[in-house]
Amino acid sequence: MKINYNLKSGVSLIAVMIFLVSIGFIFVQKIPLGAQSSTLPQLKDDDCLKCHKKEVSLIQTEGGKHKGVGCLSCHENHFPNIPKEQMIPKCSKCHSGKEHYTLENCLGCHQNPHTPLKISFEGKSLKKECASCHATPVKELEGFKSKHSALDCNFCHTKHKEIPNCLNCHSPHIAEQTFKDCLSCHNPHKPLKVTYDMNTPNKYCMACHEKEGLNLGNTQTKHKTLACVFCHRSEHKTIPDCGACHGSPHPKEMLAKFKGCLDCHNDPHLLMK
Repeated sequence: MKINYNLKSGVSLIAVMIFLVSIGFIFVQKIPLGAQSSTLPQLKDDDCLKCHKKEVSLIQTEGGKHKGVGCLSCHENHFPNIPKEQMIPKCSKCHSGKEHYTLENCLGCHQNPHTPLKISFEGKSLKKECASCHATPVKELEGFKSKHSALDCNFCHTKHKEIPNCLNCHSPHIAEQTFKDCLSCHNPHKPLKVTYDMNTPNKYCMACHEKEGLNLGNTQTKHKTLACVFCHRSEHKTIPDCGACHGSPHPKEMLAKFKGCLDCHNDPHLLMK
């Protein structure tokens, strides 16, 4: 009888425990996720380092302005405190107010938010994206048509902030020409609008205008001592008026018989007296 009594008591105790656990499970299930999370320990930025050493190291060495932002400023919490789909924030949470920030697929170029300035152009055709930050160069390409206008920005700029050497694609005008020499006359975004300063040597001009340069060297007039840019000032294809330097040395009656100065004086580069 004693054994049977203990057995019944044990069965009753187990039944009571199962009942209490069931009630507790049902109660927890009805508590909202936010209410449950309040019972969990609150994370701090230092806690992230325990599992995410690589990400923390990257943002400290290559994070740009992200370096000054705490982990939990972007990742507001961690599962199970918040749903998994809310752990990775959208870039627009912080980045807004500029045309660039309205572009889709931020991670296409900024592949790792922990190294945001490490930008990849590989496998992409980019112009609209570049124009959202670099509007002036793209407007110049469109306003001054050349073969460059048909190119994507990353055809030349294969990396962000890369300044390519013109001589990677173009043969030099003269043997000793350098990339710096190219830029003294050509703006890569409007290469056919050639401009230059008064220190440009004749040999640069003679690379394309050899005959004119040789004639200038052979004339017996004061023109022989002039630089090409003295007359053809500032911009390529500038044709000066002889009167700008020489005034009107002949009487009107004489000038009325001829169409222009070169009827008598031949060629400004091989000037005849």
